[in-house]
This record gives sequence, structure tokens and C-alpha cells, in this order.
Amino acid sequence: MHSTQLGLLALALGILLGVAVTLVVVLAFRARERALREQSRAVPPALIAALDVIDDASAIIDASGAVVAVSAPGTWLGLTPGQGLHEAELRELVKAARLGGGAQTQTMRIRRGRISDESRLVVARAARIADRLTLLIVRDISEQERLQQMRQDFIANTSHELKTPVGAIGLLAEAMDSASDDPDQVRRFAGRMSAEARRLGELTARIMNLSKLQAADELTEVGDVAIDEVVAAAIEQYQVQAGSAEVVLVRGGDRGLHVRGSATILVEALGNLIANAIAYSPRGSRVGIGVRGTVEAVEIAVTDQGIGIAEADQQRVFERFYRADQARSRRTGGTGLGLAIVKHAVSRHGGEVRLWSQPERGSTFTIRLPRTDAPLVGDSTGRRKKKGSRAVNAA
Repeated sequence: MHSTQLGLLALALGILLGVAVTLVVVLAFRARERALREQSRAVPPALIAALDVIDDASAIIDASGAVVAVSAPGTWLGLTPGQGLHEAELRELVKAARLGGGAQTQTMRIRRGRISDESRLVVARAARIADRLTLLIVRDISEQERLQQMRQDFIANTSHELKTPVGAIGLLAEAMDSASDDPDQVRRFAGRMSAEARRLGELTARIMNLSKLQAADELTEVGDVAIDEVVAAAIEQYQVQAGSAEVVLVRGGDRGLHVRGSATILVEALGNLIANAIAYSPRGSRVGIGVRGTVEAVEIAVTDQGIGIAEADQQRVFERFYRADQARSRRTGGTGLGLAIVKHAVSRHGGEVRLWSQPERGSTFTIRLPRTDAPLVGDSTGRRKKKGSRAVNAA
């Protein structure tokens, strides 16, 4: 073999050897990078356990922006391990925390999941917890926002409603002063002042009652309540109003039923329904108060033959100060709080209130409460027996 051939062979072997070494080095680097990536996605078990005790939605994000672990509450955000964050604002927050090194906090509105259009107000906080891992915590404050808006609306509505009787009393006082030499005018203005004062007192009392119902987590005074006594007391309370409006109150249905709760609150709630039924019923009509007992519940329905409620208003009539018929409410002196009190009173008793209505055909409001057995009382022989029965009696 000539020296030239030997040189070419050596050169070829050198090239092959160099290529092999290069491939080994490249493969080694790639293996190292893959190991680092796998290591960066590996979350310590203690950290995963910590996610399970966080009430807020939380997730651990790697350097590529992918979710590597997520807490159970984080599912409402649509966070899925192995996938990226679909909210651009969350991605930017995590990126800022990873690059800046410090915790980043931002209030934002994000969608609930990937498909839903419902937006939620959240406070998101991101902090780097390792070289390639970032912790993201998202707290939903939508309910706090709603409650704050309710408080603001309540204050605004209350201020607006109180202005009317207070302003009327002031104007009537000035009118009385101007007509001091006319006894008939003075008596007329005094009568109107008394009416406005009563309206102001009623509005103030209802605001206080509603505030108490909303503030208390549960009823403070609970006992066995006889539905017969609640219905009788509520009807008696509004017999005069019904007579003046030429409306007949009719009681029917089951008797001897009992619930647990506050008789005073239930009488007020049922009385509000009866008062509304009278106010919105034509003269010569009837308002029915029917009671029905099932195995689990007691239902008290108040049915009128009045003007009814439009379907668009039926979902809002239980809101504070909402009136489906503004002009009629002003004439009848309604405060717009009666049905709100009914809703909260029934809710505090673990029940619900339902509405059926059609314009010009009337309305039926049904209070549904959990039923209890009749209370035990002592008889003349010293033994204890159940008071009342579950027989159905026609009124």
C-alpha cells in the first residue's frame, strides 16, 4: 500500500472518529437537558401535599409555562397537568414572578374554565419556589364583590326611600305653618303628616328586620311552631285591611301541622304575603290561605285574584326595594321590602318560597318549610302525648 493510500485511510478513520465523538457529546448534552427538564418538572411530594391543604385554586408551573401539579380547587379554572395556562394575564403574572424573582400579585377577571363565558373576579399571586418552578394561587373574590355591591345598593336604595317620607313631612310642616289660620287645612295637612310618619316608621322597622335576618347566621330563638296559630295570627293582623279593601280572606287545607323556628318571624313573613295579596287584588275578590302537609314539608300558599306579575319581573320581586308595579306601589304605600323579608325569613327556617303568577289571573306565593312532629305535652294523667294530629280538616 502506497503512502498516499495510507494517508487517505488515516484521514478517513480520523473523520469517522471525530464524527463519532461529536455524536456522543451531542447525545450526552441532550440526555443532560432531558434529565434537567424531567428534574424541573418533578415536584417534591411535600409540595404536592401542601397544595392539598390550600383552599384557593393553586398550581405549580414549570419554566416552559406548563402545569405540573394542581390542587383540587384549581379544577374550576380549567388547569390540567401537562398543559399551559389558557389565560394570558395569568401567563404574564407567572412570567413576571419567574423573571423578577419576587412574588407578584394582581387583581383580574378571568373566565371560569375554558368553555364557560362566565367571568370571575380573582386575586392571583405568583412566586418562584425553585429554579424552574413557580407557585400560582388564585383566590375567587366574586362573592365578596357581590356582597359589597349589595351593601352599596342597600345604602343607596335606603337613602332614596327615606328621602320621600322625610321630604314630604318637611313640606307638610311648612304648609301647616302657612295655613295656621285655616283649621280645616291644618287638620288635612296633619292627617297627611301622620300618614307619612307611619310610612316612615314602617319603612324603618322593615329595614331593621331585614338587616337582622341577613346579619344572623341562624335563628336565635327556635321552638315548636304550630302552623294553625301562625296562619290565624297573620289573618287576624290583616282583617281590617282586607275589610277596607272589600277583599275576603279564606283559610283552608290541613291542620295540626308543626315546624321548628320562630313563630314571630313566620307570622310576619306570612303577613307580608297576605298584605301584598290584598293590596293587589280587586274589590270583591278573595285571597286564599291554604295549608298542605307532606311527609317532609309544610306548604302555606297565599293565592290572590289580582293583577298578576309579568314573567320578566318574577325573578326580581324578592329583591330589596324592587316593585313590579311602581305606580300601584306608591298608591298602596308599599316599601318594596316585604317579599325580601319573606325570602330571608323562610331561608332562615331552612325552607324556600315559590311563585306562580300570570298577568290578570293572579299570583300564588308558596312557603315551603321542613315539617316536624307535634310537640309532646303533659295530659291530665301525667302522661305525655303528642299535641295535634295529622288529619286533614276542611276549613
